[in-house]
Amino acid sequence: MPPIIEFKNFSYKYRTQTKPTLKNISFSINKGEKVLIIGASGSGKSTIAKCINALIPSSFPGTIEGSLTVCGLNPEKEGIFSMSKHVGTVLQDTEGQFIGLTVAEDIAFALENDNTPIDEMLQKVYEAAKTVNVESLLQSVPGALSGGQKQRVSLAGILVDNVEIFLFDEPLANLDPASGKKIIALIDDINRTQGKTVIIIEHRLEDVLYRDVDRIILMENGEIAADTTPDQLLCTNLLVEKGIREPLYISALKYAGCSLKPEDKPERIETLNVKPYKDQFLSWFHKIEKIPHSKSSNNILEVKHVSFRYEQNEPLTIKDINFSIRKGEMVSIVGTNGAGKSTIASLICGFFKHNEGQILLNGKDISNLSIKERGEKIGFVLQNQNQMISKSIIFDEVALGLTVKKVPKEEIKKRVYEVLKICGIYQYRNWPVSAVSFGQKKRVTIASILVMNPEIIILDEPTAGQDYAHYTEIMEFLRKLNRELGITIIMITHDMHLMLEYTDRAIVISDGHVLADGKSSSILTDEDITQAASLKKTSLYDLAVKCDIKNPSELADSFIYFEQNKRYSLGE
Repeated sequence: MPPIIEFKNFSYKYRTQTKPTLKNISFSINKGEKVLIIGASGSGKSTIAKCINALIPSSFPGTIEGSLTVCGLNPEKEGIFSMSKHVGTVLQDTEGQFIGLTVAEDIAFALENDNTPIDEMLQKVYEAAKTVNVESLLQSVPGALSGGQKQRVSLAGILVDNVEIFLFDEPLANLDPASGKKIIALIDDINRTQGKTVIIIEHRLEDVLYRDVDRIILMENGEIAADTTPDQLLCTNLLVEKGIREPLYISALKYAGCSLKPEDKPERIETLNVKPYKDQFLSWFHKIEKIPHSKSSNNILEVKHVSFRYEQNEPLTIKDINFSIRKGEMVSIVGTNGAGKSTIASLICGFFKHNEGQILLNGKDISNLSIKERGEKIGFVLQNQNQMISKSIIFDEVALGLTVKKVPKEEIKKRVYEVLKICGIYQYRNWPVSAVSFGQKKRVTIASILVMNPEIIILDEPTAGQDYAHYTEIMEFLRKLNRELGITIIMITHDMHLMLEYTDRAIVISDGHVLADGKSSSILTDEDITQAASLKKTSLYDLAVKCDIKNPSELADSFIYFEQNKRYSLGE
């Protein structure tokens, strides 16, 4: 049987670029395979996806060399509509994919285009919704759903069309850990039970490997750096060399000097045979330094007995919230989609007014301060970057706050350039914002806040859609601001790696109240808390259990301290 997808000596250059984005690549994917494509930003992985679903060259004109066949067809000649009958795409930004006013209308969109009889349409919509567990939401408005529900609705929209290939562009970017696991499990179930070919493009390698994949294609600078099984790839150093985050348990074993072998099944911590490495790992663990406890200081922000409801007759969204943030802290606020994390940040910034309680900044009640007055002290980077952008050119967007404050032009230029360099987007300073990727737009919005030098920076999912190199660059810059300038950093995040690696303390929100407030490593090794708040125990916890370490949080602390010291010793 011929491959369902085949690239042969394929190159592609966007019309606006001087060099090819894809350079003479050759690979094939067989029917029913599940393949993960990974690589740093700009490596070409998203361009591969656009070639498969015919967005290239239909929507992104350029020069093609070599050949590509998908389901025996040439996407270049068939066009987007024809290829949509064979390739279903779930975008990273699901909101940009919704068409209908209700979930049912959105799922039915492809069927309506095909003039499907109404009775048949209703049946197919219900069956697709049931497959992805959203049948109870058919009359809901898509925009009001949680991130995980939106992903499921988008998936149902391609299930009804009975396509042969499912293409996912960063399906986990905006999901909490529990929702992410459910989506990966659902994708795996569809792959196994329906025999669909699945291609996943994702930065969060360890989360995708929650379920088996047949192959991983590693991209670098438009070329294929590796095309192999997960077990084979994880035993090499290619991921680190190409700027991809390894699974935490793999990094820990390698830090201990263990040479992993494919036959020990390292693809997942659950399948890993740890016996050959246990003694060497424990020897390393007992020798490394333990992370020091941070010193306490004065509170900069206090939230006291705060409650909030959106409408007068609605139940409370935020219920008697109490917590304080010390000056100079880096803190995570975590919890499931819809728990109230972003609402709390909006109350602090003054976007909404709380119904009860107090919010204090440096000991003073800020209830009567305007959004602008609070913005002088508290910077907020929204999760949806499109809601923050008001200028067409990147430099102008980042400079906007300084321009409004009438800062001298030369100082604006200096400060904007400095922040753009650190955020990794200096080379795009004169580009239209619309011309850069989802992840690059996120860095533009972060830069526009950082350039104002606020006392507190609140970031809502700061690393969503970022590759490991840019993730590290941004987070190390935030850490530098925190350590050297004393700026307090609060991060609303679904990224358990970020929570563990960069914040000693986490505030866990569940159903509008504080479920836990404590050390990040302790929270991520508490099964009751992680389950109640839709968090995910890190694989370091499972590795500690497999190696008979009595207190798993000690391994997490030691690993992070070791990794930080290693990074600084290398001058990163």
